[in-house]
Amino acid sequence: MSTCGSHDSADDDVLTDVAAAVIDDRGTVERWSRAASKLLGLSATEVCGKPVEQVFADEGEWDELSSTDVSAGGRTSHLRHADGHRIAVRCRVLPLEQTTCRLLLALPAHRAEDAEQGASLLRALLAQDRFWIVLRDSDTYVVRTNRTLDDGLLMPPGTRLADVMEGPDATTAEARLKEVLRTGVPQVNVEQHVRSLAEPAREWSLSVTAVRTTDRAGRPSGVAVLLTDATEQWLAARRLRLRHRAAVGIGGSLDVRQTAEEITDVLVPDFAGYLAVDLAEAVLVGDDPPRAFSGAELRLCRMAARAVGGMPPGALQPGQTLPSPPGRLERDSFEEGRTIIVDRATVEARMIDAPAPGLVIPKGGRTMALAPLCARGRVLGCMTAWRTDHEEPYAPQDVDLLTEIAAHAAISIDNARRYVREHRAAVALQQRLLPTSSTRTAAVATEGRYRPPAGGAEIGGDWFDAIPLPSLRVAMIVGDVVGHGLHAAATMGRLRTAVQTLADLELPPDELLTRLDELVARLAAEASPTERDVVGATCLVALYDPVSRQCTFASAGHLPPIVAGPDGTATIVPVRPGPPLGVGGLPFETTTINLTAGHWLAVYTDGLLGRPTDDIDAAVRRLAERIGCLRRSGCPLEAASKILTGVPAADDTALLLARIDALPADAAAQWEFPADPATVSDARAAVVGTLERWGLAHLDFTVELIISELVTNAIRYAGGPVGVRLLRGGVLVCEVSDPSNTQPRLRRAALSDEGNRGLFLVAQTSDRWGSRFGQSGKTIWAELTLPKAEDG
Repeated sequence: MSTCGSHDSADDDVLTDVAAAVIDDRGTVERWSRAASKLLGLSATEVCGKPVEQVFADEGEWDELSSTDVSAGGRTSHLRHADGHRIAVRCRVLPLEQTTCRLLLALPAHRAEDAEQGASLLRALLAQDRFWIVLRDSDTYVVRTNRTLDDGLLMPPGTRLADVMEGPDATTAEARLKEVLRTGVPQVNVEQHVRSLAEPAREWSLSVTAVRTTDRAGRPSGVAVLLTDATEQWLAARRLRLRHRAAVGIGGSLDVRQTAEEITDVLVPDFAGYLAVDLAEAVLVGDDPPRAFSGAELRLCRMAARAVGGMPPGALQPGQTLPSPPGRLERDSFEEGRTIIVDRATVEARMIDAPAPGLVIPKGGRTMALAPLCARGRVLGCMTAWRTDHEEPYAPQDVDLLTEIAAHAAISIDNARRYVREHRAAVALQQRLLPTSSTRTAAVATEGRYRPPAGGAEIGGDWFDAIPLPSLRVAMIVGDVVGHGLHAAATMGRLRTAVQTLADLELPPDELLTRLDELVARLAAEASPTERDVVGATCLVALYDPVSRQCTFASAGHLPPIVAGPDGTATIVPVRPGPPLGVGGLPFETTTINLTAGHWLAVYTDGLLGRPTDDIDAAVRRLAERIGCLRRSGCPLEAASKILTGVPAADDTALLLARIDALPADAAAQWEFPADPATVSDARAAVVGTLERWGLAHLDFTVELIISELVTNAIRYAGGPVGVRLLRGGVLVCEVSDPSNTQPRLRRAALSDEGNRGLFLVAQTSDRWGSRFGQSGKTIWAELTLPKAEDG
């Protein structure tokens, strides 16, 4: 306001548009503001000293206005512009102290409405309690707010974000507000996570809408922020994500320990700052835990534990047993089958007599949630979750979530426990069906290894066998039954029994596989129609004769054997494989090689090859190189077998590793006699002389009797020539060969019979006897066990 002809500088707010005039008691204009001149187009010179009535558009408007008590909101009137048009204004007349003059204030009606609506809107926003409105200046300090956000998150005027929330949250929010100030682009429903600095710490999820405020000149003056609490929705979404993660992430393994670790991976850190999974010791070995907790001692073992920032020092580590039976808290939870929540003070009070409470109460733990792991009415263990100093206590919704996850986890753990029990039974059956790992004969030493598959896979039907045969020979067999599980193990046991029976018949390898193929075909025919296609096996048979130093192989769809010499040179034996057992249709062929002392022979199943990235042939070559390196290094046979099967494989593995040893130089003596009864005495004399040379003269009567009976029978019933052979190597073997293919039969002679006592005497005087057929004729043999001192 100025005297007529001069003006003060206008403000940059709504007062700039307020026209003002001083009117004396006669209704004459004494002073006229610049805003009035701008509003009506009339200068102070044109108006001052003249009646104010002339600026009103309607006659008598001034008198009515000046004589009426106008409210603070003013009264709507009309003024006349210099060009004659009417201007709607909001007017108010105010008396001036110590003078009879009055002050006339006029604001364009549209500006008055804007101001009133803005003030009304601001009052309405500031009066709300369902959301927060925060007015900040250009430095993001709080200018005005309707209320504090919530307990622990006070935002009084004059504060900044860093004064009420954690540094990272404050930095992020501050950067967003400054971006709005700089660009003028508003934020709309931006999610902002906030953790308060006050204790106990709380966490919110806020939906933030921020717009830039400006002055009349359009310059940024601050930020208006509208906040909506979306914490409940955020927590519900987080719990839903946890449920999904638990459903997907828990139970993917049939390993109890891995399942426990999966639980901690899912719940830390989103649900707990520290979480431990304790299981009953019976669960770890697959046994049934108690059906219900009845106060009896239950030993718990910590299977998995995880904490934000690493395990706290002094805490019980995975693999350790809890120092005492479950306390009252655990008993309450187990007996009622529900999740309980207690604070740290209560836990410490109930563990006052515990030997080491620090082992189970983590440092900084504030609130504990304990959920039992129960499945099929059995107590498997418990989950213990802790919220730490900087985390909110557990809410009732958290109890429901943990209970649900515990139920799912308990089923997964129980499935793993039952698998452990069944797998242990299957492995025990497999091990019982297999022979001893080591065998020793006069000419061959073997080491066998069976390894179940790794990663929780089912056992298979792989097997090996080393069968000592008459005449110091050894049969070495390896096989792989189709399929896995108890069915495959049972089939393997039947095939191994059949192989031993057929080997005792002294069948050549190709004929043995032919008989075995017929057996598998019968087993397939006996199986249900849905299982016939999975009844089958591959098999490799090796027959080593230490006298001839020859090894004969026959294969039914199996991998080739490997031979390694003392210098480490490894050779893959070119055995032509026949069809797998049960397929039939093609004969099996034999391959014969020479094996001398010092050679290693390896027969194996495909599990030993691992998972070749290229073809099978390349994998077999790599295995041969490994075996050659072990042989060249002088590694003992037993250690080599452990090294070769030491790497866990996805499939089960069987390996039979044999070392060829040399027989003594004079371990064999043989003769050939014509079919003349007179040669019986020559045969006796020859074997007696050999026994004396070998230091076995005390056996000459028994051996003479056996040789006499067998040679006499051969001359009488088969003709000549008659072959006689003695072998020494742990046992003394007496052999008589003739050209007949007639199977000898043991019969008991009557008192009046003059014959039929020869084989009976042989059977009575020897430890065992038998016969085998060759390409021309047969051989009858008898064995006498030698004491260790007499074994050359």
